[in-house]
Amino acid sequence: MFRSLRNAFITGVLVILPLGVTMIVISFLLEKLGTPASNFFFWYLDPDWRDLPAVELLLKLISIVVVFMLITLLGFFSKFFLGRMILSSLEQLLDRVPLINTIYRTVKQIVDTFSQQKKAVFQEVVLIEYPRPRCYVLGFLTGDAKGETQQAIKENILNIFIPTTPNPTSGFLLMLPESDVTKLKMSIADGMKVIISGGAVVPDPETGKSIQIDNPTEASSE
Repeated sequence: MFRSLRNAFITGVLVILPLGVTMIVISFLLEKLGTPASNFFFWYLDPDWRDLPAVELLLKLISIVVVFMLITLLGFFSKFFLGRMILSSLEQLLDRVPLINTIYRTVKQIVDTFSQQKKAVFQEVVLIEYPRPRCYVLGFLTGDAKGETQQAIKENILNIFIPTTPNPTSGFLLMLPESDVTKLKMSIADGMKVIISGGAVVPDPETGKSIQIDNPTEASSE
């Protein structure tokens, strides 16, 4: 009985969790972003009229939209030469202010780390011989090796991530000459299906649809 109650409670938490997180985010945006922005953008309105619940909520929503638009415009502006020059000057100014420069550098390093990790995505599915000749594994190309690795080998080296089965979130990195890597036409999603299923689900090279192999012996004889 206790186990049943515990499982029911956990299920209830899982059901309500997305809604709860959504409500917390909305409340945070309205209170921490909407209220200050509303006071800034609509300071000239009559306080008695602005404090009406419906009007207050509407002004907060409008203010949030305006703030998001300004941030988006800042992102577009930063891509141009003048925008990059202004941002660079602002960074240099903040870098000279004691205490603030430490906070700014720390936050910037965290942001740069996450943005670099986001760019390090799988590019192609590849086939390599590992851990011995005529033994093959699927891997994912993450890009060309850079810096000292390329200089030491003196040929084009590729970074290949080899995931484990059935958990593809763990694995290891191999740096291989491009000549030792066979690139496949299957998509990243299809490659993941093969790895997670332990080879039981493979994509059809002609249609691209997944095929489930119930009897590997029969499939190989066909």
